Amino acid sequence: MSPRLLALWLKESIALLRDRHGLLALFIMPTIFILVMTLALRDAFTPGVSIDVSYSVIDLDHSPSSQALVKRLSRSASFRTTPPPADLTAARDAILHARQTLVLVIPADFGKRLLTPGGTDGQPPQAMTLLVDPALAPALQLAFRNQVMAALGAVRADELSLKAGKLFGLPTVANTGERDWPDEIRSEAVRGDQNARLPSSVQQNVPAWLIFAMFFVVIPVSSIFIIERQQGTLQRLRAIGVPFRLILSGKLLPFFVVNQLQALLMVLVGMYLVPLFGSEALELPGSTPLLLEWWSVSAAVSLAAVAWALLVASLARTSEQATIVGGVGNILMGAIGGIMVPKFIMPAAMQTLAGFSPMAWGLEGFHIVMLRHGDFADLLPSLGKLLLFALLALTVAIRLNQRALANQS
Repeated sequence: MSPRLLALWLKESIALLRDRHGLLALFIMPTIFILVMTLALRDAFTPGVSIDVSYSVIDLDHSPSSQALVKRLSRSASFRTTPPPADLTAARDAILHARQTLVLVIPADFGKRLLTPGGTDGQPPQAMTLLVDPALAPALQLAFRNQVMAALGAVRADELSLKAGKLFGLPTVANTGERDWPDEIRSEAVRGDQNARLPSSVQQNVPAWLIFAMFFVVIPVSSIFIIERQQGTLQRLRAIGVPFRLILSGKLLPFFVVNQLQALLMVLVGMYLVPLFGSEALELPGSTPLLLEWWSVSAAVSLAAVAWALLVASLARTSEQATIVGGVGNILMGAIGGIMVPKFIMPAAMQTLAGFSPMAWGLEGFHIVMLRHGDFADLLPSLGKLLLFALLALTVAIRLNQRALANQS
């Protein structure tokens, strides 16, 4: 190994250790992100956990059918049920003063007209009324409406079965709507090696925010690089015959090591710190091949992040410019790459755009290993894109700096 390269690595390591504030930001920021986002999104990735939105039901019918509907709604784990208000006036007042969010009003004669389509008997239809807090997200309003319609459909099906059984003399069970039916659907995550339970929010958030943190190495890299350029260090290295590609190689290893330390710390946070706040612990793949695949994704993301940082440092003339360009670039790559907003809830056009973000490639690689337990062949597209991005960024950075140094000569 070249003694000059070892000397460059030592120089970069000393400069990096002096930037204590930058190092703290690289390690503290992702820790906070992982804790906050894991706890905030815990219920979104955990089946059967209730949403912190309450509802109540005002039953003006008090028939077996209306009671069956209320019971079916209460068995759903999505929304919390609360005691009903005394009347409609009290319900509206509770919503107006933010004491209640959703109130479902079951009209009189609900049971009698359960199987009568609206208007077919010459009478105007009596629809159920849903009183809604205007501040409630439309998606949650729609979710509750769908839950009510599903329960209503089940009650109607039970009633039809009962009537058909009586009509044709088939065996029937009274009050079918009141029975406690077992859960007939079991979710199973399909993985490369076995089927397993669904992943928790920590399995989703640790890789995402780890990638985001790795790319923020752009701040210390660009800061050190620009200071060296302003102080003439790069010119002196060039004057003694050190090729610029060797200078960039000297910067790769120290920051690559920092990224791997970030990865180790974030894994430990997910395994030991996150459970202290009530969420599930991070689970790494148990087999050695999958652990090696996990590290290969981490290494590829790190190379792409450091190469991106060197490119930004080569483009910027001041530390302020590098901070703005690098910070905004990272936020944009994270926003469209599924780091801040899960890709599956994006519109189709945005999902297509996400395919151009290096952070999306890294996240897909981590998901292949941690969630799907795929083999190395499955990783090749993600790894190939990350390494190609790193190579292109380094090539452009070398060309830019060679041109700048040539103009100064």
